[in-house]
Amino acid sequence: MPLEHHPLNREFPELKAQLHALLSSDGHFARLAEEYEELDKRIYEVESGRVAIDEMLLLGLKMQRVSLKDELAGILRRTP
Repeated sequence: MPLEHHPLNREFPELKAQLHALLSSDGHFARLAEEYEELDKRIYEVESGRVAIDEMLLLGLKMQRVSLKDELAGILRRTP
């Protein structure tokens, strides 16, 4: 399976306008999005073999990313 980053604009293409608006107007959302992007980069580095960590730690990072993605998705869907 090829490695891929999971940026929010690719994860939520149908919510592009809401994503852009919230990133520039909602500090809480912007911080969550930044945390999501950092986790995504860290996971990518591990999966690419550049950084070695324990499999359980990697699983924990992936679970954090999913949790953040769910929280971000909820905020995005509530935004007109």
